[in-house]
Amino acid sequence: MTLKNKKILIIIGGGIAAYKSLDLIRLLRKNNNEVKTILTKSGKEFVTPLSVTTLTNSKTFENIFDKDTEAEIDHISLSRWADLIIVMPTTANFMTKLSIGKAEDLATTVILASNKNILLVPAMNVRMWTHKATQNNVKNLKNYGYLFIGPEKGEMACGEYGEGKMSSPRQIFKYLENYFYKKNIVKINNLKALVTAGPTKEYLDPVRYISNDSSGKQGYEIALALKRFGVETTLITGPTNLIFQKEIKIKKIVSADEMFEEVKNTLPVDIAICAAAVSDFRPIRKNKNKLKKSQRKMKSIEWKENRDILDFVSKNNKYRPKLVVGFSAETKDLNKNAILKLKNKNCDLIIANDVSKKDTGFNSDYNSVQIIDNSGKVQTLKKNKKSFIANKIVETVLKKFFVNDRNFN
Repeated sequence: MTLKNKKILIIIGGGIAAYKSLDLIRLLRKNNNEVKTILTKSGKEFVTPLSVTTLTNSKTFENIFDKDTEAEIDHISLSRWADLIIVMPTTANFMTKLSIGKAEDLATTVILASNKNILLVPAMNVRMWTHKATQNNVKNLKNYGYLFIGPEKGEMACGEYGEGKMSSPRQIFKYLENYFYKKNIVKINNLKALVTAGPTKEYLDPVRYISNDSSGKQGYEIALALKRFGVETTLITGPTNLIFQKEIKIKKIVSADEMFEEVKNTLPVDIAICAAAVSDFRPIRKNKNKLKKSQRKMKSIEWKENRDILDFVSKNNKYRPKLVVGFSAETKDLNKNAILKLKNKNCDLIIANDVSKKDTGFNSDYNSVQIIDNSGKVQTLKKNKKSFIANKIVETVLKKFFVNDRNFN
């Protein structure tokens, strides 16, 4: 693996380990990567703008409002320019700012405005790292989607030994090689995916329908995670209150029948993840006018089974995706019912979640799931933000897709 021709934005934080950023810049530039830097106010106490500019052969950015450059490359365009943003060293104070969404200088404003992945490289005293406040911040930042490397165990500048030492420039470079290798493999293969999300509505009359409390959040987060990996993704979603990003191709539907047709029209794809909570049945007849309590039809409604979308996708001889992932939303016997669905629907993976729990079920920002492989392997993800769960699901999906690629696993 070789890391070449990438655009890396390095934010240099305030800490004795800041000097290591110069070595990373050398490594990146030696391998024909373009580097731009933001030097924080505290970072200037440890490295100089001149040394950074000399190594990057580019202006070192410091101030959020720079009359000489703001019109040319402001905090928004700087964040859009980069393929990846690195913060090194990431201090306890800097993590606190990111955890609460503070934008008080150029560095924090760029990060908050960025649409790219951000790699944090912590470095601090062992007691600061293990402090509950710091660990809560780490958990929050991982939930937000920030990437981490380190810290390592070792002797620190203060003379103490323990976890808190910043990862070496070569470790960071190796991490970047692996990160971009995975993205490049996805890009080279031109992977396409479809994701279904949200509920469906089956109308009895113009105002009444049967549905469920699915918010569509988990499916949407999965689509976002796939997109971040470079997978061309189509999200087919039922009625939700979500505000969708423009980067994702969205197809909105109402009924299960409409979702079936959209899925059918989106095939072929490489990966299908069916996260939608689709109604199993619909009324045989939809009344033209609102049904009254006095009408006999209200007491006896005839139902028709909807076409099974997951079954259709996974058993499609002509257009079956290489990888099909189903969701098994259960209220009891979670593992048993999920494994049964995995086998009956011919899935490669099944995501089992208990929707009877209010804090991790439908219409919640959190989830806890089991990822069950068709080989019998079970991966349990404890309660966490749906964005975090989505990232883990997509990592597992891509590892299975590239199962024979050692560098991807």
